[in-house]
Amino acid sequence: MSEAAVVLDGVWKKFRRGERHDSLRDLFPAIARRLAGRSRPEELAQNEFWAVRDVSFEVKSGEALAIIGPNGAGKSTLLKLLTRILRPTSGTCGVRGRVGALIEVAAGFHPDLTGRENVFLQGSIMGMQRTEIATKFDRIVEFSGVSEFIDTPVKRYSSGMNARLGFSIAAHLDPDVLLIDEVLSVGDATFQERCIKRMRELIGRGVPLVFISHNLPAVVELCTRAIVLERGQVKFDGPPADAIAAYRLPADSGRTAAPPPDAPVWLTGGGLLGPDGEPSAVFRTGGTLDVRLDYATAGRVARPHFAVDIHRADGVYCAGINTQMDGVGGGTIEGNGSVVLSLRNLPLLPGCYTVSLGILDAVNLRPIDLRLQGYHFSVASDRRDFGLVSFERDWQNSGTAAVRPLAVAR
Repeated sequence: MSEAAVVLDGVWKKFRRGERHDSLRDLFPAIARRLAGRSRPEELAQNEFWAVRDVSFEVKSGEALAIIGPNGAGKSTLLKLLTRILRPTSGTCGVRGRVGALIEVAAGFHPDLTGRENVFLQGSIMGMQRTEIATKFDRIVEFSGVSEFIDTPVKRYSSGMNARLGFSIAAHLDPDVLLIDEVLSVGDATFQERCIKRMRELIGRGVPLVFISHNLPAVVELCTRAIVLERGQVKFDGPPADAIAAYRLPADSGRTAAPPPDAPVWLTGGGLLGPDGEPSAVFRTGGTLDVRLDYATAGRVARPHFAVDIHRADGVYCAGINTQMDGVGGGTIEGNGSVVLSLRNLPLLPGCYTVSLGILDAVNLRPIDLRLQGYHFSVASDRRDFGLVSFERDWQNSGTAAVRPLAVAR
């Protein structure tokens, strides 16, 4: 077993809310309390709160750990503890080797220095020789896309330019460990894709990664493991798709608008079911996904149609399916019931998705009742395809030099 490059062991961190001392009368007792009356690590004084509570994890070579959770959960505090910007109240944390870190826009940049000067400054802070930085300088600037402004003081840069240059420095100065915060969200979509590709390359070379992000599809695509942080505590630690399911539950399955008061039929609920028929929020490429639509009627309803739409978390429309286009249904329903859509050999690649449910009228397919993007699920896979879907396929070589048939991919 390889030695862990990133270690947190029983880490606690507390902060004080809005402490102010308007007079020496207030200041001296506060200093005395801190010096003489230090509380135990698990205790809180007045106006204190825990930002991180008893967090432990390790990241080894080639592992990519995502830390996800709502705003204020303590994610950025953890990264600042790892980079030694903050000290833990108790517990131990450490990073072995040269650290490439991007935790805030322009963090570590001197605003009055140019981009060129800051590249050399950051490299020196990481312990690199000037000749080594100079060798990699052109690659850093080309990747960042700020070559036109590299000799401009960074205080003139936009937040996106700062983020691009900061990430490029962190990822190209041969770090032993890479720590990246959500700051990448200020970059444009093309640059984010380049960042993901670069991080994937580093992971492939064995560089451990700790990645904080609200970009859940990127977490599934990039990371080997994920931690869900909630109020400073680890709520879940495991595979990324399972972690995202734990983070998003309970799903918001409420309708976006009430059906008309005279609606003849309406949705009463629904759900996503796994191969065992049990509710699930994690599915696998090539597996089975069942979508259940529960309904109730005000009487006999002739030929209603049921619809299911699937979107990726970033809004990409993946599929729209209804009983009318499939030539099923057409009968009369009455009372309470359920309709199940079975999707076999699921082609979706790893990512986060949402499902919308609907009931449409028989004549012009106008919606009677909708639940828009009310059900969330994640897809996990061992396949290495790129894009949105995985096709069943095989390869054939008809050349005369072929010695043996090509392997079949499934």
